[in-house]
Amino acid sequence: MLSHLVGAANRADIRRLTALEEENAALTAKVERQQLRLREAITSRDASIRRLGALAAQRAVEQARTATDDEDALAGLRQLVADLQAQLGTEVARRERLERRFAEAAEASRTARLRAEAAEAEARALQWELALLESAGVAESARAQPLLPALRVLYVGGRPGCVEQARDLLYAAGGALLAHDGGRHDHPSLLPGLVGRADQVVFPVDCVSHDAALTVKRLCRQLGKPFVPLRSAGIASFLAAFAAAGAHAPRRFEKDFP
Repeated sequence: MLSHLVGAANRADIRRLTALEEENAALTAKVERQQLRLREAITSRDASIRRLGALAAQRAVEQARTATDDEDALAGLRQLVADLQAQLGTEVARRERLERRFAEAAEASRTARLRAEAAEAEARALQWELALLESAGVAESARAQPLLPALRVLYVGGRPGCVEQARDLLYAAGGALLAHDGGRHDHPSLLPGLVGRADQVVFPVDCVSHDAALTVKRLCRQLGKPFVPLRSAGIASFLAAFAAAGAHAPRRFEKDFP
């Protein structure tokens, strides 16, 4: 049964890892193309502004030489200057718009970079958890030393299927799993008693209410119980949390809950 679960989890995590890598590459390429187009457009507009300025100066000199005494020519010159000034104003306005777009693209690039870094971090975590799942499958087939400690663990929140998988794995390691759904059906008043009975408490940060997580952390600190916020509700994160602790003995392994 575990080998089947491990295989399914492996395939799902590999698909997720591949999708993250493809999204990261696409975002980076898109931002680079946008920045290149904006730089080219700004360069072209600057050149147009310089040409218009030079043309206005040249026309003004030429008209001044030939139409000093000609009122009609002078009026034409004034109109030409006015037209050129209007064109210049238009080009300046376009340049300002391009600069704003460039600033927006730079901000989008920064956001994309942060998303890429987050995706890379998640990809590394997925790779680590995949390795743990494979190890768990090998351990079961060879009846080797289990990855999980022989402890009484309280699991708060999560998805029912994953909680049952965790229960089976912990039972195989000689431990036991207590469960509380975080308040969906189980009353919050049950938490103090469950925390008191547990050797260690875990909860997935992506599948538990904020109030339940805060209550668990407060109770664990009051009762001196170690708690582990899991990266996700998947069984791989459950295994990874205990592997990260580095020992079968209970140990505090904290991070801030968002």
